[in-house]
Amino acid sequence: MSSWKTSQKTHRERHQPESRRHLGILEKKKDYKCRANNYHEKQATLKLLRKRALNKNPDEFYFHMINSKLEKGIHREKVKDDEHTPEQLKLMQTQDMKYVSYKRNIEARKVEKLQSRLHLIDAANETTNQHIFFVDDKKEFKKFDLAKKLDTHPALLSRRTNRLRLSKLKELKLPEVNERTIAKIEQQKHMAYTELSKRIDREHELTVVQQKLEMENALKDTKVIKPKQIKPGSKTSAPIYKWKFERKK
Repeated sequence: MSSWKTSQKTHRERHQPESRRHLGILEKKKDYKCRANNYHEKQATLKLLRKRALNKNPDEFYFHMINSKLEKGIHREKVKDDEHTPEQLKLMQTQDMKYVSYKRNIEARKVEKLQSRLHLIDAANETTNQHIFFVDDKKEFKKFDLAKKLDTHPALLSRRTNRLRLSKLKELKLPEVNERTIAKIEQQKHMAYTELSKRIDREHELTVVQQKLEMENALKDTKVIKPKQIKPGSKTSAPIYKWKFERKK
């Protein structure tokens, strides 16, 4: 019974004495363990680096010696001329990732708004889709009339969308417009598609810059073991790295 009472006692850690209150809060065991683990990790890192330095061949050469440089005690990959466009390089040097992400979201919303108003099918000059009709013999092939088969006017055969049937065309009441109005409408349509194309390119450019900034931040957090580069970066894509799997205890 006495052992049961002893096991139920709560042991409290003592507080900082009044005479030492000016020194701050008294360090507890969990604080000491955190500080000790941090110290041992640094000592193990230094030991590993010393071992690598002793085992390294001074006459050995590898391309990472000339493809990287030391900036403020951190190894960074040298930027190649064909890896960034001037606009990407300017954004990465002057802006942070939050600003780039904010601008990319704005462009994405504008692209979505324009796409909801325009038909991208008509915007393409060429299409890979084909509509194939089958006939029984060559005689039927010679007499084959595509406009009659589709039940539409011959002038609408080149259209891929909004191809009305003859019955709908007879019921349709079109407003009277002159050639000047038609030319103005075509010009507005061309300007809208041009703006959409530019905004899509801009959104893709900002996406690539954001991915490159995210990769740079991830490489800054790496400690001793550097990730392996799978694919170098380019003007249209961010570099791809592979981190070694580390089991968490």
